[in-house]
Amino acid sequence: MSTTPPEPDPATAPEPVEPAARVVASRVSIRRAPKVPVFLVLGGAIGATVTIIVTAAFPTDPAVGFIPTVGYFLLYGIPAGIVLGALVAIILDRASYRRSTTVPAEQTTVDPLPRDDDQ
Repeated sequence: MSTTPPEPDPATAPEPVEPAARVVASRVSIRRAPKVPVFLVLGGAIGATVTIIVTAAFPTDPAVGFIPTVGYFLLYGIPAGIVLGALVAIILDRASYRRSTTVPAEQTTVDPLPRDDDQ
């Protein structure tokens, strides 16, 4: 008893069907855009660092203490750093438009093969 399936007869085997493909040529613009979240996080970190340095440079009120004073000023320093980071990202994004290039591109769309409902 053999476990190999019988080979199909080449004369009766169905002919393979190629899927229909359409190619559309166009031109696309390529540019390097900055990653905005990186600028926001770095801006916040720089704002926090500058706030801590500036707060430490001046004498603190002994009734309040250093840590609460730094915490209070961080409420202003971190958002200011985030805003400055966002402005730098916007400026770099605008500059990337000037350095963009246009290149040819092809988009290939392949239609799916018809399904065999007999199986």
